[in-house]
Amino acid sequence: MAKLNTGNGTRLLKDSGLDAAPVPFDSLPVIDLAPIFNGDPDTKTQLATDLRRACTEVGFFYIKNHNVPQSVIDDAFGTARRFFAQATDEKMAIHVAKSKNNRGYAALLEENTDPTARGDLHESFDMALEVPEDDEDVTAGAVLYGPNQWPEDDGKFRQSVEAYYAEMIKLSHQLLHAFALALELEEDHFDDLVDKPLATLRLLHYPPQFGEIDDRQIGIGAHSDYECFTILCQDKISALQALNTNGEWISAPPLPGHFVVNVGDQMARWTNDLFTSTIHRAINRSGLERYSIPFFFGPNYNAVIEPLESCVDETHPARYEPITSGSYVNSRFAETLAHYDPSKEYKL
Repeated sequence: MAKLNTGNGTRLLKDSGLDAAPVPFDSLPVIDLAPIFNGDPDTKTQLATDLRRACTEVGFFYIKNHNVPQSVIDDAFGTARRFFAQATDEKMAIHVAKSKNNRGYAALLEENTDPTARGDLHESFDMALEVPEDDEDVTAGAVLYGPNQWPEDDGKFRQSVEAYYAEMIKLSHQLLHAFALALELEEDHFDDLVDKPLATLRLLHYPPQFGEIDDRQIGIGAHSDYECFTILCQDKISALQALNTNGEWISAPPLPGHFVVNVGDQMARWTNDLFTSTIHRAINRSGLERYSIPFFFGPNYNAVIEPLESCVDETHPARYEPITSGSYVNSRFAETLAHYDPSKEYKL
């Protein structure tokens, strides 16, 4: 049985190869978010119940009725395809190593989410909250805040990506309200902790893998995400797999009109592991190029992540020491990103 080190400790994985169990998509829960928008108390209660069950039993689910315009989604995917089709030199002009706050392009194999593996077979572009260099948190050393890098002379790229980012921010606040209700808290419980969130949008391109595949070098190696939750939009190519409680890989194929959401390490810490931070991976054996857009939503840099009082009792003592959101994410980036050193000085 293989071991995988995550930010929340070591997890065990069965030696199950590269295949995922061919189960129907509805083997992963589908959560209807409409109640969080329409404000009806009774339907909100049902939403909270459904979400709590999904987070405790699976940690991985689809959401529908999310209110994100399809035109914004389509435009973002078109932008991703156009960006990654450029020559390497053009993409490297905004390489992430030129940014001290992890914004920009990264090439194939520059990320290694599973430290026991040989690098992830994807290329990426990352952006996050646009924060000026003279911002008080930036000058105080909150290294994950700062300005984004953008392709020169391509205003359409920035417009498209920022439009998608804005929709994800709105959706994330509503989804976090649903999480609060699922934890039997006031709906706005987390609001003061996410008014300047560490929220990252990532464009991903996966080349196809052919023939015999080394399980130590796949699209994205087995890992858990670092933030509170991830909202993923997939194209039509299925590659995502989630690890269920039996240690089996379950396929999470794209479903039109839906996003896939998974619980991250910080939410698992907040809930004292009541909510499951799900191990997942991606393997593109379709023979086609694959694109996806994950959005990682976490609290403010200096927000303290520690088990909620409601999730701790004599039977379930606190499993985690308090840590700030920024410190936690920095520690995970330093372990998995070849270019990342939060103590290093960069020149933009």
